[in-house]
Amino acid sequence: MPRLASVYTFVLTFACLSQLVAAEWTQFRGPDGNGHAVAPGLPLEWSDSLNVAWKQSVPGEGWSSPVVSAGVIYLTAAVPVEGKDGDFSLRLLSFSTKTGEPVGSVEIFREDAANSPKIHTKNSHASPTAIVEGDKIYVHFGHQGTACVSREGKVLWKTQELAYAPVHGNGGTPIIVDDLLIFSCDGKDDPFVVGLDKATGKVRWKTPRKSEVSRKFSFTTPTLINVEGERQLISPGSGEVSALDPLTGEELWRVDYGEGYSVIPKPVFANGLVFVCTGYNRPNLLAIRPDGRGDVTETHVVWQTDRQAPHTPSLLVVGDELYMVADKGVASCLDTQTGKVHWEERLGGNYSASPLFVDGHIYFQSEQGDTTVIAPGREYQKLATSQLGEQTLASYGVVDNALLVRSEKHLYRIEAK
Repeated sequence: MPRLASVYTFVLTFACLSQLVAAEWTQFRGPDGNGHAVAPGLPLEWSDSLNVAWKQSVPGEGWSSPVVSAGVIYLTAAVPVEGKDGDFSLRLLSFSTKTGEPVGSVEIFREDAANSPKIHTKNSHASPTAIVEGDKIYVHFGHQGTACVSREGKVLWKTQELAYAPVHGNGGTPIIVDDLLIFSCDGKDDPFVVGLDKATGKVRWKTPRKSEVSRKFSFTTPTLINVEGERQLISPGSGEVSALDPLTGEELWRVDYGEGYSVIPKPVFANGLVFVCTGYNRPNLLAIRPDGRGDVTETHVVWQTDRQAPHTPSLLVVGDELYMVADKGVASCLDTQTGKVHWEERLGGNYSASPLFVDGHIYFQSEQGDTTVIAPGREYQKLATSQLGEQTLASYGVVDNALLVRSEKHLYRIEAK
């Protein structure tokens, strides 16, 4: 990629500042991190030619999900370095929401093939999703490093201080809490959760995982919840989920779940319960009451099930029901308070992307590029199916009244015409 491409041309960004919408899609799973969106009029059906406002090629590889702010879409990608077989330029890319045209690209890190651990075939070198807050974009490449970039494309800080030995590559996305950028570093050895000063990238706190498990690696994104005025950072890892004080990293409570590892789904908090999946080999879904202290494994797990729980997609709660899709394509609806299964249906295909609730509909996107839309409720009601014909592991983004879908090679704006 030419060096000139490493400088942002963000005139479009500032031109679009006046077009901000009420709830921008600035982080993984949306404004509240739970897969809910406000976007009236989304289409129920599309194809590579139907209801596609635009389709834009995306360079390199990456499974980070699209985020949107001020008329600009941000993605991370690992772009092969010309003449350097196996080397990647780890970049932040930006595109116009209106046209899909590229408006910026900046290199954050350079990944050297000689020193780069192998990744899982379903992973990429750019899987964590970017976060936009104000005039800053935060990007994370797991063990490769973390950075803060201005809207003009200037790298304000970057750090590789927290390098660790990964297994299968990077995955989990950070979240922002006040003046902290918080994420987990669950690699081969000595896993921990860390809070960085979001203004400098310096470590403010670092909390080791307590569980002693044989496989320590996981890829989760934490969830911030509020329990009777107390904020808790819910962070699953191999063998355990812990609630931490987000400002200090001090552990508040913990639930152990044996040898569960490679935990991926982002926790969801709804109706007074925290919902967590426990990873490989056979995932359990746990419903936990978050009002305890210390080890609450025996006292605060309200219900659990290993029936069709996902390894990869995150969970979705709408009203009193929890919706999920297993990696092998079986979707389920459960009662949030009891775990009672209302229905199970095989959608077809395999699943990595997390489901989305928007405009009274639930969208499930398969790895094969197929989407199934259902009506929420205690009886299964399929409304529509769509096919793009490209591999899709990233979760949806939402802008205005349109869906953003990242496939293996393209970014789509799906919008009713």
